[in-house]
Amino acid sequence: MNKYYEAPNDKIFEEVKKEAIKLWKIVDTDNDKYGYATGKINRIKDIGNIKDNTMYMVAMFDHINIAKLLDNLSDEAKQFVSERTSI
Repeated sequence: MNKYYEAPNDKIFEEVKKEAIKLWKIVDTDNDKYGYATGKINRIKDIGNIKDNTMYMVAMFDHINIAKLLDNLSDEAKQFVSERTSI
């Protein structure tokens, strides 16, 4: 099976989810008057740690914001994501 579809341990999953939500709140504050960031947050806030849900959260960002996300992750979480992306 492709590594992309492997779920991480719960600690990594929760860390990526927390940091992704935090980044969405920062990245799209100006445009959220249309609900874009809120929609993204709502799509990820209740998802569980199965299959590729971690990478689903990462893939919502462009490459610049994926780099910002990686900067805020622990080494363990950063390695998990980096092994599954080209960044």
